[in-house]
Amino acid sequence: MLPLALFGTLGLPEILLILLIVVFLFGARRIPEIARGLGEGIRGFRTSLKGGEDSAPAATDRSDEHADKTQR
Repeated sequence: MLPLALFGTLGLPEILLILLIVVFLFGARRIPEIARGLGEGIRGFRTSLKGGEDSAPAATDRSDEHADKTQR
């Protein structure tokens, strides 16, 4: 396996190029949806690590509402 130091660090031009490619691949409208889903997934993962299931149904309810909005 190659060490991460082999690839160097990411500078501003590299980050901008990556963001530009992401916008072209997914489109500007899909990026907030992807970020929201990623955030909810991370939040659910953290909650499950802590052992609580309190916010899991609330996250499911919000995703159902969002699905209804996108289908219209």
